[in-house]
Amino acid sequence: MSRREAMVEDKHILRRIRILKAGRISFGGSAISCTVRNLTRSGAMLDVASPLGVPRVFTLVIPSDDIRHECRIVWIREKRLGVSFVQVTS
Repeated sequence: MSRREAMVEDKHILRRIRILKAGRISFGGSAISCTVRNLTRSGAMLDVASPLGVPRVFTLVIPSDDIRHECRIVWIREKRLGVSFVQVTS
């Protein structure tokens, strides 16, 4: 790995905030429980019991922090979802 690649990787890692919080994937009057594993200004990584039934666009709710983000799924790996926030808030 080049020095530049290492710096980019380190910068990406530093911006991620690792957390372990209960969340809800909310859509159309329904909700699916999830665990928020990490959070950035532009997205999050979520763990779910099963990705089946999770829509591509939904609202992520983190009740303990009174946070709501409109999300779009970017990737799915087994029971883990990577999402980007549709509207990034400051």
